[in-house]
Amino acid sequence: MKKYEKRVKQYLKDRNWLKLRPADLAKSISIEAAELLELFQWDNFEAEEVKKDKENLEAIKKELADVMIYCLDMSIVLGLDTGKIIFDKLDKVEKKYPAHLFNKNNKKEIKKYLEIKKEYRRKGIN
Repeated sequence: MKKYEKRVKQYLKDRNWLKLRPADLAKSISIEAAELLELFQWDNFEAEEVKKDKENLEAIKKELADVMIYCLDMSIVLGLDTGKIIFDKLDKVEKKYPAHLFNKNNKKEIKKYLEIKKEYRRKGIN
């Protein structure tokens, strides 16, 4: 992660953009995410089908890169450790959505997951 942060930070520094406003970056993330989503409008293909459309896949890669770069911009501007915040969130999500509940497709396991989800929401935990 540090390799990417370093490259993006230099990109920002070279353009005197290290003082970008977090709200502007959040808006840019959302705008780019919407552009990514637009590539899937009216489609609901599985990953293998998406990979076959080389032209669309190139457009997806460009928009996805835009989203990720803006996310790194935000992290850098706010002085966050991107890798740490990602791992911290994954730790929480792994507890919230235990893998063993998703490796089976039975009603008992799904019911258990829904109970966990309900409890997290009741406690206001994200």
